Amino acid sequence: MRRDRQLLRIAATVELVSLVALLANLATVHLPAVSSLTGPVHGCAYLFTVVATARDPRRSAPAVGLSLLPGIGGLLAVRRLTRATDDAGAASLHHRG
Repeated sequence: MRRDRQLLRIAATVELVSLVALLANLATVHLPAVSSLTGPVHGCAYLFTVVATARDPRRSAPAVGLSLLPGIGGLLAVRRLTRATDDAGAASLHHRG
């Protein structure tokens, strides 16, 4: 796996975990300190995920669209990009004979 795809996967995971933490905090005790910490973390991870997906050489409109979904969208985009890379590699091997 390329390094930038690994960073994308990490950012997508951080985005999902931080969103879950924000929603859990909102549904339970709603501590301002938790919100003030996880809110910016989630926002930065979300923006990184969208930009990294849009800059990926194997990007597609559906992958970029998926990355715009908060929470799970980044991981879905990583999955789609990885599948596109695997398909391209398999096609390359198939054509070599």
